[in-house]
Order: sequence, then structure tokens, then C-alpha cells
Amino acid sequence: MVAGFQWLADGNAVLYDVRQSAATRAFELLSPQTGKRRPFGDMAKLRAGMKTARGTDQMTMLTFNSTGTHGFVEFEGGIVLADIAKGEVTTIAQGAKEDCTRFSPDGTKIAFVRGNDLYVYDINSKVESRLTNDGSATVLNGTHSWVYWEEVFDREDAGYYWSPDSKALAYYQSDESPVSTITFPHFKPAVQENILQRYPKAGGVNPKVRLGVVELNANNAPSATKWVDFGEASFEYVVRVKWLPDSKRVSVQTLTRDQQELALYFADRATGKATRILKETNEGWVNVHDDLYFMKDGKSFIWASERTGFNHLYRYTMNGTLQNAITKGSWAVGEARGRAIAGVDEKNEWVYFKALEKSSVERHLYRIKFDGSKMQRLTEETGTHTITMNETATHYFDNYSSLTAPPSLSLHSADGKRLQVLSPSRPEAMAAYQLQFPTLLTIPTPDGFQMPAQILKPRDFDTKKRYPVIIYVYGGPSAPNVINAWQGDNYFYQILADAGYVVVKMDNRSAAAISKLYENTCLKQLAGDSELNDLLAGVRWLKQQAFVDSTRIGIWGWSFGGAFTLLAMTHSKEFKAGIAVAAPTDWRYYDTKYTEAFMKTPQDNPAGYEKTNLNAHAKNLHGRLYLVHGTYDDNVHPQNVWNFIDELVKAGKQFDLMIYPMRKHGISDAPARIHLYKSMVEFWKNHL
Repeated sequence: MVAGFQWLADGNAVLYDVRQSAATRAFELLSPQTGKRRPFGDMAKLRAGMKTARGTDQMTMLTFNSTGTHGFVEFEGGIVLADIAKGEVTTIAQGAKEDCTRFSPDGTKIAFVRGNDLYVYDINSKVESRLTNDGSATVLNGTHSWVYWEEVFDREDAGYYWSPDSKALAYYQSDESPVSTITFPHFKPAVQENILQRYPKAGGVNPKVRLGVVELNANNAPSATKWVDFGEASFEYVVRVKWLPDSKRVSVQTLTRDQQELALYFADRATGKATRILKETNEGWVNVHDDLYFMKDGKSFIWASERTGFNHLYRYTMNGTLQNAITKGSWAVGEARGRAIAGVDEKNEWVYFKALEKSSVERHLYRIKFDGSKMQRLTEETGTHTITMNETATHYFDNYSSLTAPPSLSLHSADGKRLQVLSPSRPEAMAAYQLQFPTLLTIPTPDGFQMPAQILKPRDFDTKKRYPVIIYVYGGPSAPNVINAWQGDNYFYQILADAGYVVVKMDNRSAAAISKLYENTCLKQLAGDSELNDLLAGVRWLKQQAFVDSTRIGIWGWSFGGAFTLLAMTHSKEFKAGIAVAAPTDWRYYDTKYTEAFMKTPQDNPAGYEKTNLNAHAKNLHGRLYLVHGTYDDNVHPQNVWNFIDELVKAGKQFDLMIYPMRKHGISDAPARIHLYKSMVEFWKNHL
């Protein structure tokens, strides 16, 4: 781990070094201009206050307001608010459950959601104001339904947005009453409790969503909500919201049900009337992004688009007229659905952005002029650079790692010059584990695609021996696994390598995040022929290598990777054994937003759904299979594994099974994780 940090509005940063002992950790204020660090706040008082509020004096990195005067942390008993200078700690609404907490831009107020209603707390007056009153089990204000949380906002509960002047909030209201209900029985009570979840299945009914703006008067009393009026526009999803700098308008992005058209609107704060500025279309689906930057002079904005087949940045006037392409080429800005724009220096007309220009398995920082000239790469080390720039675009933090270098954190000036290493890489900490590291390569497919891959060999590798191979797959659209970065699964794969296995990862073309053209190859046949053909090309290449025992090839994956594993083992005879964890087995069982982007609805693509229905092919299983699932998996519901098992039983196919009671999709608690990984090692030893 590296030090925690947060940039403040004045260009300075707060640091919290988790590498120090818990007793000595302290907040520090870093001046990037001088490089000097000084204590920030009275830590003794803050620890004492935290112990009173939370029952522990163990500090964590707080979320600070823009000026750094206050910070907060959420916990089950409420929100702990800390006055940094005074060292005072206050618990807001103790005993209640608050979520989605955010400071106002001016740092004087906190908004949060309680009981599906939106509230504001004034820090100076210590007065709480309720902004909405109709929250219920099915009406959500300022917080998201499951499908929006999971698929639209990537598990961030971003349900409301402060205006830059801190006097209004734009918020989502979701009506979940028409959404289908899923039930999870809890096994502990004598009479089982049923936990309910609202979850829209592919082709089913989504929550009804609208966007409103609520004004705050001088005493933080709310106005009546002004709902955004889109006129006769037809769409299914409201996917992004962002205020314009002058606070007079709010931008809203909408997406059609087939996800082939995304529109950008500007809505007037006073009237609610929305005007369409531009639209993006794609024959497959439009990927939602966060790369919308408004110039402070109010004359133009920067926008990302995959219209050429590669994600690039464009400059527009405020009425939606294209001025120029800023970036271009056979490479993509961004990082596999990640935000591309790191910062903008409007005075000197520089856009700082992340891109895959050097390599699809690396992540680097670049800068370029507004007119598309003078592009230069600022990061030098081969590997992955995660960049966080300050608001003034004068300095940035670089969290760097590679396959062989553990993470480090350094401070840089905007021209790329390294000013200070804050958290150095610590290879010595890994020395005790004697880790071996994977080798990057590309595997050619018959049509010429160079598939990114990596291979980890045992430490006592003997070129004269033939080794069993375990292939890890994910394979979902623009979700690469082969990245030149420090990988959290290094330790597990070292255990497998020490047990005598060669461990391989490979990214089929739709997963590799190289281009939209490759991504669209899985259209209407998700986890189908395109992904499988690339995987089998990789397997056949491996079997040609002198060090591979071609009779002992294993495959495993989690979630989409679990489906990919089942696809491979029911549609080929290349694998001796496989493990499928939390695998979707029929896309009709999965949610609307994710599934329909690639598959469209079951009503529009019945043949595609039937072809990719793994349950129908369970009878063709080849090799020993180990199925794993949690009974409270609210992402890939247990009905997936039950249906696949039912078909295996009817076909007389033997298999192994591990069920984790009341675990969700990640099976994430330590006892369950340890148990699962030990059982996987045992499975490989028994069957590979």
C-alpha cells in the first residue's frame, strides 16, 4: 500500500501514511511547490474524539472538504465529523444509518441519505435539514437502485450532485415498485428470514428514474423540487449528471434501452427545461464515460467518443458544434472504461490525459494542446501509472507499479518532473516470499490478432520437463486481466507455481480494451464464439510449447470468467479440469443494463440468448468441473448454478460443488476466502 492522499482546492494535499505504525500515523499537509510536509491537525485530540465516537482510536484516512478545515468518515452509527484545527470530533445523527455522504463545494455543509431521503447538515449552525420526504422501500432519493449502483456507476452510490455555488443539489429519484423481486432465504433462523432484492432481469422492467433540482435558502430550507423536463425525448437510462461551472445549468446524459444512442443535454436550473447538445451512436452499444470537462470561460467543453473505433478526446462549442479532434490514432485514451482526462490547464491550453498509446498492457500519462498539437508522454517507467492531478493542474501524484515492482507513490510537477517519492516501492518486503514474476507476451490467433498474455513458471522450471497448465480467464467486454501492474493475485499464483503448475492469463480481443472494433465482436453472442475462438487459439499455441503437458490443461474464472470456463468446458475437449466461481449460466437470469448492452433483449435476440444458454450445453461437459457459489449472491443469483447442476444431474455428469452460506458475489470474508483458495489448490492437485 501507499500513503493515502487528497488534493485540496488551494493545490496543497493532505497525506496519511499507512506504512507508519498505527500509533504514530498522522495527517500531514504537503506543499507541492516547496515539497515540505508539516503536521495537519491535533492528532492526539482527533484520536481521543474518534475513540469516544467510534469506540476505537484507530484513525483512518478521512474525506476532507475542499479547504481542509473538516473531514468525515462514515460508520454504522452515523457520520463522524472532525474539525481538524480544533481536534473536535462530532457524531452526526448517532444511531441512524447514513450513506452517500458528501461535502458541499464550499465546505460548509454535508449532504447525506437516510431512509432513502436526502438531508443536509450545516457545519457552522449544526442544524440538519430534510430535503425530500417521500423516500420509502421503493422510492429512492439521492441514492441508487441496485442496477444503477452496479452497472451504471460501477458500485459508487453517486445519487446527487452539489451545484458549484453550494446552493442547490441535483438528485436522482428512483421508483423501484415495478422491478421484479428476488428472494434470498437466511439459513440461521429456525423460521427462515427472506431477504428481498429489487433486480431487473434482462428484458424486464427497470426502475423509473428522474432527475430533480432542489434549492437551499439561507437557512438551508429546501424549495420544491424542479424536475428536469426532456420534452418528447425517449430514453431508458439517466447515466451521468454534472453541473456547468456557472451553476446555472446541469448537464445530463441519457441512454436508450438498446444502448446504441447516448445523448448529452443541458438543463436550465431555474426552469428545468433540457436542451439536447449532442448525441453518440454505435452499432453495438455506447460506453458511458466521465470524460466531460467544461471550460471555465463558458465557451467550450471537452468530450470523449469512440466514433472512430478508438476512444479519443474532442473539443466542442457550448451549442454542440465540433471544433476539433484533440487526440487521434490507432490507440485509445482512458484505461478500460476508466476516466481519461486527468486535468486541464486552461491558461496554457494543455489537456492531461491517460492513454494506451505506448502499449495496451500499460497505462501512461500524456499531455496535448487544445488544438491537438505537441502531444508528449510524461510518464517514463514501463508499467502502470495511476494519476491523480490537483484542480489547478500544476502537480500530480503518480501511483506506479509493474509486474515486478510493488506500488510506489511520487509527486510530480505538471511537466512530468519527479519532485519527491512519498511511498517508495518496497521489493525487500516481498523478499521473504521469493516471488517469481510472470512474463508478458502476445499469442497469435489465426486471423492475425495478437492476444495479450502472461505466463508464470515454477521457480525450479526445467526446460526438459512438461508441466500442467492452469489458465485464468475473465473475458468480459473491455475488462483486461493482462496488465503490466502489480497484481493482487501474485501470491495465490505463486502457490500454484510452487506446486508445479504453469499459470497463464490471456485476454480475448473483446476483453483487451484495445479498441471498440474488437469489443463489438461479442455483440449478440456474449460469452460465445468470438471469445471462445481466441481462447482456443491460445490453448493450441500453449500445447505446441515444449514445456507444456498437453493432456493436463486446466481453466478457471470468477463471474464472467466462470461463464467463460463453462463455455470452454462444454464447447471443447481441450481441458482436463476447471473451476467456475459465481458463474452466470443463462443471460436471461442477469440484469438489464449489463446484459442488454451486448445481447439486446431476449425478445429482440432470442436466438442469441438460446445459443449462449450454458445450461442447455451442460450435457456436453468435458473434464472434471468444480462449481462454487454463494447463497446470497445478489449479482449472479444462485439460480444460475442450480440450473446448471440440474442439467448435469440429468445428463449423469459427475462434478464437485462448494456452496458458501449467505456469501455474496465476492465470497469476501477472510474465513471463506481462505477456505475457497485452499479447496481450489486441493482440486487442482486431485484432478490436474
